[in-house]
Amino acid sequence: MNKFKNLLVTGGAGYVGAVLVSKLLDKGYKVKVIDLYIYGEDVLSKVRNNPNLVEIRGDIRDRELLEKEIPRTDAIIHLACISNDPSYELNPELGKSINYDAFIQLVDIAKKNKVKRFIYASSSSVYGIKEVPEVTEDIPLEPLTDYSKYKAKCEEILLKEATDDFIATIIRPATVCGYSPRMRLDLTVNLLTNYAVNTGEITIFGGEQMRPNIHIEDMTDLYVYLLELPKEKIHRKIYNAGYENYKVKEIAGMVQSIVGKHVSIKTVPTNDIRSYHVSSKKIKDELGFSAKHTIEDAIVDLKKAFEQERIPNPMNDIRYYNIKAMQAVDLK
Repeated sequence: MNKFKNLLVTGGAGYVGAVLVSKLLDKGYKVKVIDLYIYGEDVLSKVRNNPNLVEIRGDIRDRELLEKEIPRTDAIIHLACISNDPSYELNPELGKSINYDAFIQLVDIAKKNKVKRFIYASSSSVYGIKEVPEVTEDIPLEPLTDYSKYKAKCEEILLKEATDDFIATIIRPATVCGYSPRMRLDLTVNLLTNYAVNTGEITIFGGEQMRPNIHIEDMTDLYVYLLELPKEKIHRKIYNAGYENYKVKEIAGMVQSIVGKHVSIKTVPTNDIRSYHVSSKKIKDELGFSAKHTIEDAIVDLKKAFEQERIPNPMNDIRYYNIKAMQAVDLK
């Protein structure tokens, strides 16, 4: 065990957070979660009796709450946000207040309370659409949407506030895939697998767009790994985190090959030409981290979860779909 003991995971009851929190507890960390729990109160039910877990249903925009809960925190993994472009565009003002304004406040309070390490989950969407075959961390950012623009702005703020006593690391994840207790079925691999298993038909829009993905097990292993590395290796560093880049139609083909040849694939035109293809070479070369799980592994895991009824009512339960869940709650 390293020198860190007390962790705060914002968004710890989210899709990635629900898997990460369990791993951190297994490692012996004391974990505090701040989350709105809009996707269900039972997300962390399997670890709820762990004495090292503290769950707080709260809003990261609440300064009084942060000033109460952040003291004596060694490290923060900041996952909480209105996630992805469509969810953000439901209410741009709300999105800015959570993704940007609250971030400024969180960093400020963390520094004042001598938090040693701050790991920020940004997004590979900050690059925008690039024609180069490998999108590396040093190329100019051209975010296309408010969601990605504020992700980029938060990166700037964190790097500016970083000091030798406030170690800052930025991760730009690819799209995460695979099973989580807080399941999302609105992400490419998960969505296609859901439709294949439960309807026998996949519809892809366009299909030529590139989508980098990373298995949720690799994504969460990375956050754990970053806590264990010496600060010199990760201070003021930015890393892409993904697996291989595939076209949407290629991902659909993988799903079909695993779920069964009975699954039909229908292709329809689209105006959404967003195409992302990121390189994860830097994080492998500098930190020795590379993904161990494939997109096919995620599809297999999801297929098993559906068959074992660990994702009940997958076509209709709004908890699996960020936009529908957000529309059902009154966030201000």
